[in-house]
Amino acid sequence: MPRAVKISDELAITAAVFAGVEGRSLAGQVEYWAKLGRVADENADLPVSLIKEILIARAQVQNGLKTPYVFGEGE
Repeated sequence: MPRAVKISDELAITAAVFAGVEGRSLAGQVEYWAKLGRVADENADLPVSLIKEILIARAQVQNGLKTPYVFGEGE
């Protein structure tokens, strides 16, 4: 269920700039940053760049663009 959340004008402007570059809506950009921040908070030992690559890989698998890697397969 969508909810309205107040954010600062500064965050909204910055998110709008990034949203335009990334092809997301303003809400989509803020949600992406929130998801990235949540995962980074839960996995403080991982660099954000690795977390981004993992999220991209998961999305590719979910959209049928890649197949998941199964550890030990093919050995």
